[in-house]
Amino acid sequence: MTIFNTPEEMQAWSQAKRAAGKRIGLVPTMGYLHAGHLSLIAEAHKRSDAVAVSIFVNPVQFGPNEDFAKYPRDEARDLALCREAGAAAVFLPPVSAMYASDASVYVTEERLGNGLCGARRPGHFRGVCTVEAKLFNIVLPHVAVFGQKDYQQAAVIRRMVRDLNFPLEVVVAPIVREPDGLAMSSRNVYLVGDERQRALGLSRALQLASEAVADGPCASESLRRRMGDVLENHALKIDYVEIVDAETLEPVAEALRGNVALIAVFCGKTRLIDNRVL
Repeated sequence: MTIFNTPEEMQAWSQAKRAAGKRIGLVPTMGYLHAGHLSLIAEAHKRSDAVAVSIFVNPVQFGPNEDFAKYPRDEARDLALCREAGAAAVFLPPVSAMYASDASVYVTEERLGNGLCGARRPGHFRGVCTVEAKLFNIVLPHVAVFGQKDYQQAAVIRRMVRDLNFPLEVVVAPIVREPDGLAMSSRNVYLVGDERQRALGLSRALQLASEAVADGPCASESLRRRMGDVLENHALKIDYVEIVDAETLEPVAEALRGNVALIAVFCGKTRLIDNRVL
Protein backbone atom coordinates (compact mmCIF):
# COMPACT_ATOMS: atom_id res chain seq x y z
CA MET A 1 0.00 0.00 0.00
CA THR A 2 1.37 3.40 -1.01
CA ILE A 3 0.58 6.59 0.90
CA PHE A 4 0.41 9.88 -0.98
CA ASN A 5 0.28 13.34 0.59
CA THR A 6 0.17 15.56 -2.50
CA PRO A 7 -2.32 15.71 -5.36
CA GLU A 8 0.51 15.47 -7.87
CA GLU A 9 1.82 12.18 -6.46
CA MET A 10 -1.67 10.69 -6.22
CA GLN A 11 -2.54 11.75 -9.75
CA ALA A 12 0.69 10.33 -11.17
CA TRP A 13 -0.07 6.96 -9.54
CA SER A 14 -3.56 6.96 -11.01
CA GLN A 15 -2.33 7.93 -14.46
CA ALA A 16 0.15 5.06 -14.39
CA LYS A 17 -2.58 2.60 -13.35
CA ARG A 18 -4.83 3.83 -16.13
CA ALA A 19 -2.02 3.58 -18.67
CA ALA A 20 -1.56 -0.04 -17.60
CA GLY A 21 -5.24 -0.71 -18.27
CA LYS A 22 -6.21 -0.94 -14.61
CA ARG A 23 -9.61 0.08 -13.27
CA ILE A 24 -9.40 2.38 -10.22
CA GLY A 25 -11.90 2.42 -7.37
CA LEU A 26 -12.10 5.33 -4.93
CA VAL A 27 -13.52 5.34 -1.41
CA PRO A 28 -13.60 8.93 -0.10
CA THR A 29 -13.58 9.18 3.71
CA MET A 30 -12.91 11.63 6.50
CA GLY A 31 -11.05 8.95 8.42
CA TYR A 32 -11.74 7.41 11.82
CA LEU A 33 -12.67 4.31 9.88
CA HIS A 34 -15.17 1.69 11.02
CA ALA A 35 -16.82 -1.40 9.56
CA GLY A 36 -19.06 0.74 7.38
CA HIS A 37 -16.04 2.22 5.63
CA LEU A 38 -14.49 -1.22 5.26
CA SER A 39 -17.66 -2.42 3.53
CA LEU A 40 -17.20 0.39 1.00
CA ILE A 41 -13.62 -0.71 0.36
CA ALA A 42 -14.85 -4.28 -0.16
CA GLU A 43 -17.46 -3.02 -2.64
CA ALA A 44 -14.80 -1.03 -4.49
CA HIS A 45 -12.66 -4.19 -4.76
CA LYS A 46 -15.52 -5.93 -6.56
CA ARG A 47 -15.63 -3.18 -9.17
CA SER A 48 -11.97 -2.30 -9.73
CA ASP A 49 -8.40 -3.59 -9.98
CA ALA A 50 -6.87 -1.12 -7.53
CA VAL A 51 -8.63 0.67 -4.66
CA ALA A 52 -7.58 4.09 -3.41
CA VAL A 53 -8.91 5.43 -0.11
CA SER A 54 -8.84 9.14 0.61
CA ILE A 55 -8.62 10.32 4.22
CA PHE A 56 -9.31 14.03 4.52
CA VAL A 57 -11.35 15.96 7.06
CA ASN A 58 -12.66 18.61 4.70
CA PRO A 59 -12.90 22.01 6.43
CA VAL A 60 -15.05 23.51 3.68
CA GLN A 61 -18.06 21.34 4.52
CA PHE A 62 -18.11 22.29 8.21
CA GLY A 63 -20.00 25.33 9.46
CA PRO A 64 -18.43 27.85 11.86
CA ASN A 65 -20.00 26.24 14.95
CA GLU A 66 -19.60 22.61 13.89
CA ASP A 67 -17.09 19.98 14.98
CA PHE A 68 -14.21 20.34 12.50
CA ALA A 69 -11.57 20.88 15.19
CA LYS A 70 -12.70 17.97 17.35
CA TYR A 71 -13.78 15.57 14.59
CA PRO A 72 -12.28 12.19 15.60
CA ARG A 73 -8.96 11.36 13.98
CA ASP A 74 -6.68 8.32 14.24
CA GLU A 75 -4.32 8.27 11.29
CA ALA A 76 -2.24 5.27 12.36
CA ARG A 77 -5.30 3.08 12.95
CA ASP A 78 -6.88 4.22 9.69
CA LEU A 79 -3.78 3.30 7.70
CA ALA A 80 -3.59 -0.11 9.38
CA LEU A 81 -7.24 -0.79 8.51
CA CYS A 82 -6.74 0.32 4.91
CA ARG A 83 -3.73 -1.98 4.58
CA GLU A 84 -5.65 -4.88 6.08
CA ALA A 85 -8.58 -4.21 3.72
CA GLY A 86 -6.27 -4.43 0.71
CA ALA A 87 -6.20 -0.80 -0.36
CA ALA A 88 -3.52 -0.19 -2.98
CA ALA A 89 -3.17 3.50 -2.17
CA VAL A 90 -4.19 6.01 0.48
CA PHE A 91 -4.45 9.71 -0.30
CA LEU A 92 -3.78 11.59 2.93
CA PRO A 93 -3.29 15.27 2.10
CA PRO A 94 -2.95 18.24 4.45
CA VAL A 95 -5.48 21.05 4.05
CA SER A 96 -2.82 23.24 2.44
CA ALA A 97 -2.39 20.70 -0.38
CA MET A 98 -6.13 20.69 -1.12
CA TYR A 99 -6.96 24.39 -0.83
CA ALA A 100 -4.75 27.30 -1.82
CA SER A 101 -4.81 30.21 0.62
CA ASP A 102 -6.64 32.28 -2.01
CA ALA A 103 -8.91 29.49 -3.34
CA SER A 104 -11.96 31.04 -4.97
CA VAL A 105 -13.64 28.31 -7.02
CA TYR A 106 -16.34 26.10 -5.49
CA VAL A 107 -18.94 23.66 -6.84
CA THR A 108 -22.60 24.18 -5.97
CA GLU A 109 -25.59 21.91 -6.57
CA GLU A 110 -28.82 23.90 -6.46
CA ARG A 111 -31.73 21.49 -6.08
CA LEU A 112 -31.19 18.23 -4.20
CA GLY A 113 -29.05 19.87 -1.53
CA ASN A 114 -31.47 22.63 -0.58
CA GLY A 115 -33.58 20.77 1.99
CA LEU A 116 -32.89 18.33 4.82
CA CYS A 117 -29.24 18.65 5.93
CA GLY A 118 -28.61 21.35 3.34
CA ALA A 119 -31.21 23.63 4.94
CA ARG A 120 -29.80 23.08 8.43
CA ARG A 121 -26.12 23.24 7.47
CA PRO A 122 -25.73 26.17 5.05
CA GLY A 123 -22.78 25.67 2.72
CA HIS A 124 -22.33 22.02 3.66
CA PHE A 125 -23.03 20.54 0.24
CA ARG A 126 -21.02 23.28 -1.45
CA GLY A 127 -18.08 21.94 0.54
CA VAL A 128 -18.97 18.32 -0.23
CA CYS A 129 -19.30 18.91 -3.98
CA THR A 130 -16.08 20.91 -4.09
CA VAL A 131 -13.96 18.32 -2.31
CA GLU A 132 -15.44 15.39 -4.23
CA ALA A 133 -14.86 17.17 -7.55
CA LYS A 134 -11.25 17.71 -6.50
CA LEU A 135 -10.85 14.09 -5.43
CA PHE A 136 -12.29 12.84 -8.72
CA ASN A 137 -9.78 14.99 -10.61
CA ILE A 138 -6.89 13.90 -8.40
CA VAL A 139 -7.55 10.17 -8.07
CA LEU A 140 -9.11 9.75 -11.55
CA PRO A 141 -11.31 6.82 -10.48
CA HIS A 142 -13.46 4.72 -12.76
CA VAL A 143 -15.83 4.10 -9.84
CA ALA A 144 -16.39 5.88 -6.51
CA VAL A 145 -18.21 4.18 -3.64
CA PHE A 146 -20.29 6.04 -1.04
CA GLY A 147 -22.50 4.87 1.81
CA GLN A 148 -26.29 5.10 1.91
CA LYS A 149 -26.19 6.49 5.44
CA ASP A 150 -25.46 9.87 3.86
CA TYR A 151 -28.41 9.49 1.47
CA GLN A 152 -28.72 13.14 0.54
CA GLN A 153 -24.97 13.48 0.05
CA ALA A 154 -24.93 10.50 -2.33
CA ALA A 155 -27.83 11.97 -4.31
CA VAL A 156 -26.08 15.34 -4.60
CA ILE A 157 -22.82 13.72 -5.74
CA ARG A 158 -24.64 11.60 -8.32
CA ARG A 159 -26.26 14.74 -9.69
CA MET A 160 -22.92 16.56 -9.82
CA VAL A 161 -21.31 13.65 -11.68
CA ARG A 162 -24.21 13.58 -14.16
CA ASP A 163 -24.45 17.31 -14.73
CA LEU A 164 -20.70 17.97 -14.97
CA ASN A 165 -19.99 14.83 -17.04
CA PHE A 166 -17.44 13.26 -14.74
CA PRO A 167 -16.37 10.00 -16.44
CA LEU A 168 -16.99 7.71 -13.50
CA GLU A 169 -19.62 5.49 -11.91
CA VAL A 170 -21.06 6.38 -8.50
CA VAL A 171 -22.02 3.36 -6.38
CA VAL A 172 -24.05 3.69 -3.17
CA ALA A 173 -23.53 0.77 -0.77
CA PRO A 174 -25.97 -0.26 1.99
CA ILE A 175 -25.84 1.10 5.52
CA VAL A 176 -23.84 -1.03 7.94
CA ARG A 177 -25.41 -1.23 11.39
CA GLU A 178 -24.43 -2.39 14.83
CA PRO A 179 -26.20 -5.59 15.96
CA ASP A 180 -28.77 -3.48 17.85
CA GLY A 181 -29.58 -1.39 14.75
CA LEU A 182 -27.53 1.77 15.27
CA ALA A 183 -26.05 2.98 11.98
CA MET A 184 -22.26 3.01 12.12
CA SER A 185 -20.80 6.52 12.16
CA SER A 186 -17.49 8.06 13.15
CA ARG A 187 -19.47 10.47 15.33
CA ASN A 188 -20.84 7.61 17.47
CA VAL A 189 -17.65 7.95 19.50
CA TYR A 190 -19.11 11.19 20.89
CA LEU A 191 -21.98 9.33 22.58
CA VAL A 192 -21.54 9.10 26.36
CA GLY A 193 -23.50 7.61 29.24
CA ASP A 194 -27.00 6.57 28.18
CA GLU A 195 -26.75 8.41 24.85
CA ARG A 196 -25.68 5.26 23.02
CA GLN A 197 -28.91 3.53 24.08
CA ARG A 198 -31.04 6.60 23.36
CA ALA A 199 -29.58 6.76 19.84
CA LEU A 200 -31.41 3.53 19.00
CA GLY A 201 -34.51 5.69 18.61
CA LEU A 202 -33.45 6.52 15.06
CA SER A 203 -33.47 2.96 13.76
CA ARG A 204 -36.65 2.18 15.72
CA ALA A 205 -38.47 5.16 14.20
CA LEU A 206 -37.36 4.09 10.73
CA GLN A 207 -38.54 0.54 11.39
CA LEU A 208 -41.92 1.90 12.38
CA ALA A 209 -42.10 3.81 9.08
CA SER A 210 -41.16 0.75 7.06
CA GLU A 211 -43.78 -1.38 8.77
CA ALA A 212 -46.41 1.32 8.27
CA VAL A 213 -46.07 1.41 4.46
CA ALA A 214 -45.83 -2.39 4.21
CA ASP A 215 -49.62 -2.47 4.59
CA GLY A 216 -50.16 0.19 1.93
CA PRO A 217 -49.92 3.97 1.48
CA CYS A 218 -50.35 6.19 4.53
CA ALA A 219 -50.43 9.92 5.20
CA SER A 220 -46.90 11.28 5.61
CA GLU A 221 -47.91 13.85 8.22
CA SER A 222 -49.38 11.19 10.49
CA LEU A 223 -46.40 8.88 9.95
CA ARG A 224 -43.89 11.63 10.67
CA ARG A 225 -45.73 12.42 13.89
CA ARG A 226 -45.58 8.79 14.99
CA MET A 227 -41.88 8.63 14.15
CA GLY A 228 -41.36 11.82 16.14
CA ASP A 229 -43.05 10.23 19.14
CA VAL A 230 -40.54 7.37 19.03
CA LEU A 231 -37.64 9.80 18.86
CA GLU A 232 -38.93 11.94 21.70
CA ASN A 233 -39.54 8.84 23.82
CA HIS A 234 -35.80 8.20 23.44
CA ALA A 235 -35.05 11.76 24.63
CA LEU A 236 -33.75 12.80 21.20
CA LYS A 237 -34.05 16.40 20.01
CA ILE A 238 -35.51 16.32 16.51
CA ASP A 239 -33.78 18.31 13.77
CA TYR A 240 -35.98 16.87 11.05
CA VAL A 241 -38.15 13.86 10.21
CA GLU A 242 -39.08 13.63 6.52
CA ILE A 243 -40.58 11.22 4.00
CA VAL A 244 -39.32 12.08 0.51
CA ASP A 245 -39.26 10.88 -3.07
CA ALA A 246 -36.17 8.73 -3.57
CA GLU A 247 -35.01 10.63 -6.66
CA THR A 248 -36.10 14.25 -6.19
CA LEU A 249 -35.82 14.32 -2.36
CA GLU A 250 -39.04 16.34 -2.34
CA PRO A 251 -41.43 15.69 0.58
CA VAL A 252 -44.41 13.50 -0.28
CA ALA A 253 -47.94 13.85 1.07
CA GLU A 254 -48.54 10.10 0.97
CA ALA A 255 -45.85 7.64 2.07
CA LEU A 256 -45.39 4.72 -0.30
CA ARG A 257 -43.04 1.81 -0.76
CA GLY A 258 -39.87 3.12 -2.40
CA ASN A 259 -39.99 6.50 -0.65
CA VAL A 260 -37.19 7.34 1.77
CA ALA A 261 -37.59 8.20 5.43
CA LEU A 262 -34.80 10.44 6.72
CA ILE A 263 -34.06 11.55 10.27
CA ALA A 264 -31.65 13.98 11.89
CA VAL A 265 -31.56 14.39 15.67
CA PHE A 266 -29.36 15.65 18.44
CA CYS A 267 -28.45 13.02 21.01
CA GLY A 268 -26.95 15.19 23.70
CA LYS A 269 -24.59 17.43 21.73
CA THR A 270 -24.10 14.92 18.92
CA ARG A 271 -25.99 15.29 15.66
CA LEU A 272 -26.91 11.91 14.17
CA ILE A 273 -28.56 11.07 10.85
CA ASP A 274 -30.13 7.89 9.52
CA ASN A 275 -32.49 6.84 6.74
CA ARG A 276 -34.33 3.91 5.25
CA VAL A 277 -35.81 3.16 1.86
CA LEU A 278 -39.34 2.11 2.73
